[in-house]
Amino acid sequence: MEVINVQNLVKKFKQPKRQGELVAVNHISFAVQAGEVFGLLGPNGAGKTTTLEIIEGLQQPTGGETRIKGFCTQRELHKVKNLIGIQLQSSAYYEYLKLGEILELFGSFYEKAMPADKLLEIVSLQDKKDALIKQLSGGQQQRFSICAALVNDPEIVFLDEPTTGLDPQARRAMWEFIRKINEQGKTIVITTHYMEEAEYLCDRVGIMDMGKIVALDTPKNLIRKLRSSARIHFTANETFDIETLKQIDGVLEAEKNSNNRYHLKVTKSNEVLPQLYKWADQFRVFMMDLEVISADLEDVFLSLTGKKLRE
Repeated sequence: MEVINVQNLVKKFKQPKRQGELVAVNHISFAVQAGEVFGLLGPNGAGKTTTLEIIEGLQQPTGGETRIKGFCTQRELHKVKNLIGIQLQSSAYYEYLKLGEILELFGSFYEKAMPADKLLEIVSLQDKKDALIKQLSGGQQQRFSICAALVNDPEIVFLDEPTTGLDPQARRAMWEFIRKINEQGKTIVITTHYMEEAEYLCDRVGIMDMGKIVALDTPKNLIRKLRSSARIHFTANETFDIETLKQIDGVLEAEKNSNNRYHLKVTKSNEVLPQLYKWADQFRVFMMDLEVISADLEDVFLSLTGKKLRE
């Protein structure tokens, strides 16, 4: 069942004189299904946050419309707000209120609210109920920001770059909390510029660049559609004509860096590797430190836009 529908969405911002308008969101359309984790993936400035804020009713679009469970977020926001929970990129909380008191205050803004104890338990902060926000670590603060987004027991939760600034261990822990929330039946919409995060969490991703959605599918399908499905790297001390590598069936590109490290883009590594070993025997090349790396979402993004995910 479709719970979010975005139709022909446009957002323009006025810029200083002579610079015209900035098109932050450029005629995009997509839908999100109930119970899925849907990701918007792209570099900073791609339009992810602006798109989310329009869907949430925090910004007005220049054109198009967004609907949540059939309600237009531009005209029926009062009906939408009880259905959604929002975790922003950065949040400010009352400095001298305890965590439990903050949650009780936020809960008073809604028709229904979950008990503070239950909310804190979801994100494993039950022992911090009487703590102040400044007494939490960075990872705990991020978990509390998600906790605050759940105060009205929403059906749909928006998470805007929830792991930015966290160390790898805290980021992994956050992924597990997000999965736990999703397993409770909640639809999750997440923006991120971490490719592993999207691959690990998302059922489907929309890749954004310059305000447009340039691809939308499951992470596996997006990777499967790549012409190059893997990369092979090796070092060789012997000199040889690199053009001979390009003649191997399945090798799409072959490059060499200054350290005699060779980099191949290939269609299927399991088909290319046997031929690569035959090539090495034929030209008497000793390959060292050979690596085979499967394609990922960063490869997808590079193929579509020519940019790094985190530019």
